[in-house]
Amino acid sequence: MPAQTPPDRKRRLESFSGTLVLAGAGKMGGAMLEGWIALGIDPARVAVLEPEPSSEVERLASAGLRLNPQDGGEADVVVIAVKPQIADAVVPTLSRWAGPKSLVISIMAGRTLQGLESALPRRALIRAMPNLPASIGRGITVAVPNAGVMLPQRELAQNLLGAVGAVEWVEDESLLDAVTAVSGSGPAYVFLLAETLSRAGRAAGLPAELAARLARATVSGAGALLDASPLDAAALRENVSSTGGTTAAALEVLMRDDGLAPLMERAVLAATRRSRELAS
Repeated sequence: MPAQTPPDRKRRLESFSGTLVLAGAGKMGGAMLEGWIALGIDPARVAVLEPEPSSEVERLASAGLRLNPQDGGEADVVVIAVKPQIADAVVPTLSRWAGPKSLVISIMAGRTLQGLESALPRRALIRAMPNLPASIGRGITVAVPNAGVMLPQRELAQNLLGAVGAVEWVEDESLLDAVTAVSGSGPAYVFLLAETLSRAGRAAGLPAELAARLARATVSGAGALLDASPLDAAALRENVSSTGGTTAAALEVLMRDDGLAPLMERAVLAATRRSRELAS
């Protein structure tokens, strides 16, 4: 069941009369840009800083979006969506766009508010972590503001981030490392599940193409059911399994002490540690 954008959020984006600068229009930045335009932001109000623009960004440029403009000027909102590995080179250059009254939203993994404040001091800053399903409007973003963010700016950020899915707010920035490990990196874990389920189907004797189709449909269908159902994941799992049945036989393997749960815990902890390393 697709995520629905509240009508008032759409109206607010349609009425956005400021200027917005997007630094980095790769997979995530590009997904957010498409969401903003789809919900009514005038492309002429957006400037994109991207050395290798996609065909979609170039198409929007022909519709009025400013692509790699040379003239700077204080923007109402600056969204930083570059890779964290190049942040030290890119973020200081954004000061010509991010003025004292600008709202700066960073979606860079592992880059802390303190680090952003050192490059862009005395700014209203929000650190956010979206995930890849944002590209189809089904993402989830967790955001944390610094002390300089005022209520109208937070509401604007809610609308901008909400253009590509649900938004959760936290006050403890240290939670963002675990958020990155669970929801930020999580889609890759699900894709790996589909990949390994397909491989296991082939090992059990299924033709390769059929195994791949079954795995894809099963993972995507189960995810849609989880989204639509009021039941939690454990209850849905129990509904599929019956005592002595085929599912129970498989779950007995997956739920052993050395099964999926401790493996997933180690994976999430590894991603959390790496997020902290990027921050340092």
